[in-house]
Amino acid sequence: MSFRYNAGINRPGYNALKVANAPTIGTATAGSSNCASVAFTAPSCTGGSVITTYTVFASCGVKTATGASSPVTVSCLTTGSSYTFQVAANNIYGPSPVSASSNSITAVNASSQSYTTSGTYSWVAPTGVTSVSVVVVGAGGDGYVCGPYIGGGGGALAYRNAISVTPGNSYTIVVGAGAPNASGGSSSAFSAVAGGGARSTCSNANGGTPSGTYTAGFAGGYGYSGSGCCGHPGGGGGAGGYAGVGGHGGDINATTPIAGSGGGGGGGAGGGGGGTGLNGQGTNGAAATSKNNGGGGGGSGAQSGHYGGRTNRTCGTFNGTPTTGYNGGFPGGGAGYGAAGSGGACGAVRIIWPGSTRAFPSTCAGSP
Repeated sequence: MSFRYNAGINRPGYNALKVANAPTIGTATAGSSNCASVAFTAPSCTGGSVITTYTVFASCGVKTATGASSPVTVSCLTTGSSYTFQVAANNIYGPSPVSASSNSITAVNASSQSYTTSGTYSWVAPTGVTSVSVVVVGAGGDGYVCGPYIGGGGGALAYRNAISVTPGNSYTIVVGAGAPNASGGSSSAFSAVAGGGARSTCSNANGGTPSGTYTAGFAGGYGYSGSGCCGHPGGGGGAGGYAGVGGHGGDINATTPIAGSGGGGGGGAGGGGGGTGLNGQGTNGAAATSKNNGGGGGGSGAQSGHYGGRTNRTCGTFNGTPTTGYNGGFPGGGAGYGAAGSGGACGAVRIIWPGSTRAFPSTCAGSP
């Protein structure tokens, strides 16, 4: 009775014989920013007049919302609190009886956590967060000199959606290192693994590959073996994309580098491969156009690889000032041919929630 009273049962003109029948309740879905979407079916009997609005009541008895049709969004719920919902149909004679109660949802506030420096971390699920989605990017491989100058392979990308988590529980996150003189390290979270790009010996350096449990995953581009000492050095491979592989490295004269696909980084020509982005699928990284030291373009909003500092680039930052050396673009770009000390870019991990309504590559995957 209180819900119908709140909807206007006491107003002048109320007529119990001419109100509509109760709607049929559907599914309530928790949304971002402490809201819920409540679906229902209109009653077949509308009473003595057409239905003008629907009123949704939260089980707390305080939060209500109105709308002209299904679904109706109820806002300003309390993070971590559970709610069920009922719906009444309103015509000029007043509100209908309320529907049955919906399923229960827990209100959550949309947010994210990014890890952009190599290492091992513990992520603790916040209060009220029961589902997340994650993207992981492996680190790029370093370049190598072995007669030919060889670019490092790009790191893979893998994502996984709607992962069940328990509030308060801790989960291990690993971000791969793009160390000099080595292959790139793998990144992992929630059983999804994105392998790092290889530092090859005397042939094309393979890009990293995805493994474990993931929704989708794509390999990084390979680093190209250039045409010999004092010839045309090989470029680094781009990081993998959300819907395609990273671009392959080249040296322009012998083999033209390839652009990234599905939001992946582009291949370099002597320079490093491009990185990818963590906010979902965006533009493809362009292939390098410079002859011997061009960096591949960054995909999905990341910065491009370039012939940057000879020392290992700092994880978690974008490109520095070009000098010598041929580092990869963050995250996941493979280094260019590289004298000792160049480095592939480190990997990265990003977690977004609620995973029930936010999903890679593009469903509300951006900020926050």
